[in-house]
Amino acid sequence: MGIVHHGTYISYFEVGRVEYMRRRGLDYHSWTQLGIHLPVVEAHVRYRRTARFDELLCIETRLADLQRVQMRFDYRLLRPELGNGGEELVAEGYTTLACVGHDHVIRRVPQDAEAILRGPELTEPRPEPEVGLSDRRAYEGVVPTSS
Repeated sequence: MGIVHHGTYISYFEVGRVEYMRRRGLDYHSWTQLGIHLPVVEAHVRYRRTARFDELLCIETRLADLQRVQMRFDYRLLRPELGNGGEELVAEGYTTLACVGHDHVIRRVPQDAEAILRGPELTEPRPEPEVGLSDRRAYEGVVPTSS
Protein backbone atom coordinates (compact mmCIF):
# COMPACT_ATOMS: atom_id res chain seq x y z
CA MET A 1 0.00 0.00 0.00
CA GLY A 2 2.96 2.31 0.45
CA ILE A 3 1.72 3.82 3.72
CA VAL A 4 3.38 3.84 7.12
CA HIS A 5 1.99 1.24 9.56
CA HIS A 6 0.03 2.80 12.41
CA GLY A 7 2.36 1.29 15.05
CA THR A 8 5.37 3.07 13.55
CA TYR A 9 4.09 6.45 14.75
CA ILE A 10 4.97 5.48 18.33
CA SER A 11 8.55 4.85 17.14
CA TYR A 12 8.58 8.32 15.60
CA PHE A 13 7.50 9.72 18.98
CA GLU A 14 10.35 7.84 20.66
CA VAL A 15 12.87 9.35 18.23
CA GLY A 16 11.50 12.80 19.05
CA ARG A 17 11.70 12.17 22.80
CA VAL A 18 15.27 10.84 22.68
CA GLU A 19 16.34 13.81 20.56
CA TYR A 20 14.56 16.23 22.95
CA MET A 21 16.65 14.82 25.80
CA ARG A 22 19.88 14.71 23.78
CA ARG A 23 19.53 18.38 22.81
CA ARG A 24 19.47 19.21 26.51
CA GLY A 25 22.53 17.13 27.28
CA LEU A 26 20.79 14.01 28.60
CA ASP A 27 21.55 10.78 26.85
CA TYR A 28 19.59 7.69 27.74
CA HIS A 29 22.71 5.55 28.20
CA SER A 30 23.97 7.81 31.03
CA TRP A 31 20.62 7.52 32.77
CA THR A 32 20.69 3.73 32.62
CA GLN A 33 24.19 3.78 34.15
CA LEU A 34 22.61 5.59 37.11
CA GLY A 35 19.89 2.96 37.29
CA ILE A 36 17.21 5.25 35.84
CA HIS A 37 14.78 3.85 33.29
CA LEU A 38 11.80 5.58 31.67
CA PRO A 39 9.25 3.02 30.47
CA VAL A 40 6.24 4.27 28.55
CA VAL A 41 3.12 3.64 30.67
CA GLU A 42 0.62 5.34 28.35
CA ALA A 43 0.60 6.28 24.68
CA HIS A 44 -1.97 8.05 22.53
CA VAL A 45 -1.94 8.81 18.80
CA ARG A 46 -4.47 10.81 16.82
CA TYR A 47 -3.98 10.12 13.12
CA ARG A 48 -4.79 13.12 10.90
CA ARG A 49 -3.28 12.26 7.50
CA THR A 50 -1.59 9.29 5.88
CA ALA A 51 2.20 9.13 5.99
CA ARG A 52 3.84 7.39 3.05
CA PHE A 53 7.06 5.40 2.89
CA ASP A 54 10.20 7.39 2.17
CA GLU A 55 8.66 10.82 2.63
CA LEU A 56 10.23 13.56 4.72
CA LEU A 57 8.52 14.04 8.09
CA CYS A 58 9.34 16.26 11.04
CA ILE A 59 8.51 15.54 14.70
CA GLU A 60 7.92 18.34 17.19
CA THR A 61 8.35 17.24 20.80
CA ARG A 62 7.66 19.17 23.98
CA LEU A 63 7.69 18.32 27.65
CA ALA A 64 4.06 18.85 28.64
CA ASP A 65 4.22 17.75 32.28
CA LEU A 66 6.92 16.73 34.74
CA GLN A 67 5.99 15.33 38.13
CA ARG A 68 7.96 13.58 40.86
CA VAL A 69 7.85 10.10 39.28
CA GLN A 70 6.51 10.61 35.77
CA MET A 71 6.60 12.88 32.75
CA ARG A 72 4.49 13.47 29.69
CA PHE A 73 5.72 14.41 26.23
CA ASP A 74 3.44 15.81 23.51
CA TYR A 75 4.21 15.26 19.82
CA ARG A 76 3.21 16.65 16.43
CA LEU A 77 4.25 14.75 13.32
CA LEU A 78 4.42 17.16 10.39
CA ARG A 79 4.91 16.89 6.65
CA PRO A 80 6.57 19.93 5.05
CA GLU A 81 4.44 21.25 2.20
CA LEU A 82 6.84 21.88 -0.63
CA GLY A 83 6.51 25.15 -2.42
CA ASN A 84 4.64 27.19 0.17
CA GLY A 85 6.86 26.63 3.22
CA GLY A 86 3.94 25.39 5.33
CA GLU A 87 3.44 22.13 7.17
CA GLU A 88 0.65 19.58 7.22
CA LEU A 89 -0.26 17.84 10.49
CA VAL A 90 0.02 14.08 9.96
CA ALA A 91 -0.46 12.90 13.55
CA GLU A 92 -0.36 14.16 17.10
CA GLY A 93 -0.20 12.43 20.43
CA TYR A 94 1.53 11.97 23.74
CA THR A 95 3.36 9.45 25.86
CA THR A 96 3.54 9.25 29.64
CA LEU A 97 6.70 7.76 31.10
CA ALA A 98 7.38 6.55 34.63
CA CYS A 99 10.76 6.78 36.31
CA VAL A 100 11.90 3.40 37.68
CA GLY A 101 15.13 1.81 38.89
CA HIS A 102 16.78 -1.42 37.76
CA ASP A 103 14.38 -3.23 40.11
CA HIS A 104 11.38 -1.76 38.23
CA VAL A 105 10.27 0.08 41.37
CA ILE A 106 9.05 3.65 40.85
CA ARG A 107 11.69 6.25 41.71
CA ARG A 108 11.70 10.02 41.87
CA VAL A 109 12.98 11.81 38.77
CA PRO A 110 16.39 13.15 39.90
CA GLN A 111 16.15 16.86 40.71
CA ASP A 112 19.08 17.84 38.52
CA ALA A 113 17.40 16.03 35.61
CA GLU A 114 14.17 17.96 36.25
CA ALA A 115 15.96 21.27 35.73
CA ILE A 116 17.68 20.01 32.58
CA LEU A 117 14.43 18.61 31.09
CA ARG A 118 12.66 21.93 31.69
CA GLY A 119 15.59 23.92 30.30
CA PRO A 120 16.45 25.14 26.82
CA GLU A 121 18.32 23.26 24.13
CA LEU A 122 22.08 23.49 24.44
CA THR A 123 24.25 25.26 21.92
CA GLU A 124 27.26 23.17 23.01
CA PRO A 125 27.29 19.58 24.29
CA ARG A 126 27.13 19.08 28.04
CA PRO A 127 30.13 17.16 29.42
CA GLU A 128 29.52 13.49 30.21
CA PRO A 129 28.93 12.98 33.94
CA GLU A 130 31.24 10.68 35.82
CA VAL A 131 29.07 7.91 37.21
CA GLY A 132 30.61 5.98 40.07
CA LEU A 133 29.41 2.85 41.83
CA SER A 134 28.35 4.87 44.88
CA ASP A 135 26.16 7.10 42.66
CA ARG A 136 24.43 4.07 41.15
CA ARG A 137 23.90 2.46 44.55
CA ALA A 138 22.61 5.68 46.10
CA TYR A 139 19.99 6.03 43.38
CA GLU A 140 19.00 2.39 43.59
CA GLY A 141 18.48 2.75 47.34
CA VAL A 142 21.51 0.61 48.25
CA VAL A 143 23.73 2.21 50.86
CA PRO A 144 27.42 1.72 50.05
CA THR A 145 29.41 0.02 52.79
CA SER A 146 32.84 1.18 53.77
CA SER A 147 35.75 -1.25 53.59
